[in-house]
Amino acid sequence: MKVTDLVTQLAQPVVEANGCSLWDVEYVREGSERFLRLYIDKDGGIDIEDCEKIHRAMDPILDEKDPIPESYHFEVCSAGLERPLKRPGDFEKFMGSPIFVKLYRPVNGLKEIPGILRGYEDGRITVEAGKQVLTFEKSQVALVRLRVEF
Repeated sequence: MKVTDLVTQLAQPVVEANGCSLWDVEYVREGSERFLRLYIDKDGGIDIEDCEKIHRAMDPILDEKDPIPESYHFEVCSAGLERPLKRPGDFEKFMGSPIFVKLYRPVNGLKEIPGILRGYEDGRITVEAGKQVLTFEKSQVALVRLRVEF
């Protein structure tokens, strides 16, 4: 089982018991350091107290279950306003929202396309970009994230 899957199983009930939802779990190397990050969300937004509360609740669980043999830094963070969309449920939840689609190769000279999320099916993303409606295959898309408009 992947580290992120195991940590998700451990964190989900703790995060929900604290009135939040678990958006994502990330285990990455940055330079010579490793980081385990929980990204959380809730209606009305996350504040530092939410992050601290969940961090304190998860620390003893991670110490006991020891899902990661090497040393790492543990962080609890807000999913953020411009969070990435990864799972089908993410796309469903934010249908009609402003997004950026980042592509591996340019389309019409652009690698990052702002638009409105209009569809998601089997990994294909449909975006209304100005007067155009564009559909991208999963293999074309490097990242999709929400876009905040002011």
